[in-house]
Amino acid sequence: MFTLNQLANFVAVAEELHFGRAAERLRMTQPPLSRQIQLLENDLKVRLFDRTNRSVRLTPAGRAFLVEARRLLHQADHAAMSVRQVSAGEAGSITIGFTAAGAYATLGGLLEVARTELPGVGVVLREMVTRDQLEALAEGGLDLGLVRPPVTDPDLAERSAGREPLLAAIPNDHPLAAGDGPVRLPELDGQPFIMYSPVEARYFHELLISLFRQAGVTPVYAQYLSQVHSILALVNCGWGLALVPAAAARLRYAGLTFRPVDVPGPDPVELSLTWRRGNDNPALARLLRHLGEGAGPV
Repeated sequence: MFTLNQLANFVAVAEELHFGRAAERLRMTQPPLSRQIQLLENDLKVRLFDRTNRSVRLTPAGRAFLVEARRLLHQADHAAMSVRQVSAGEAGSITIGFTAAGAYATLGGLLEVARTELPGVGVVLREMVTRDQLEALAEGGLDLGLVRPPVTDPDLAERSAGREPLLAAIPNDHPLAAGDGPVRLPELDGQPFIMYSPVEARYFHELLISLFRQAGVTPVYAQYLSQVHSILALVNCGWGLALVPAAAARLRYAGLTFRPVDVPGPDPVELSLTWRRGNDNPALARLLRHLGEGAGPV
């Protein structure tokens, strides 16, 4: 079977139609070039050139083979370039998981870094709750996750992707919607409340249970849901109040008022950037490097 080197030799002769000029272009002497063309013709069992003492012309078979030879050489060059780009993290793909609430603010910044700094890398997005993301990261189904802490698997690395405050989502016709300043947690005592599921939305469920316990507050849980947009839809229907991450205020409902919430300590809602230690995807390493160069959280 012919080699890529033989193809390159053939293309040079076919374009120059002169063995001497082709040999000079290939930086070799004419006898070995002629020998390579003869070997190629023997392998193909066709004559590619009509040769005389005065001229070299392509045969019909040679003209047809020139098209294929150029295509094969282009594909070989493209394959080599693609491999180098993947190895350098300049090509390939990266699979990123995110929670629905994490998409409201943080995901956009991450994707902007990927688009700007890794333009040749394909990004595959998968919306998943934190529990499912952690399983997929451990099994290699995700390269990177935007998850809620804690990350307890020692095989997973973690970096803060930022914090944000809680907001109270209140129907416009509720008395608390007209209040000034932050909502105090005791004002939620006995109020109908849309709560996060203890399984699918475990992080937010445990966060709010802890805050309510510290404040001695016992809301009346009207429904348990896992997604912030679903919770806001029920609040908009007048089923109760809710506490949501501040970025959720971007989901505009005409019937809702958002007010800050007075809670102890720093902004309570955390998000983590998580990946599996030892993941050898060069695109992941390159993206993490660029994310680490930012002045603030992802």
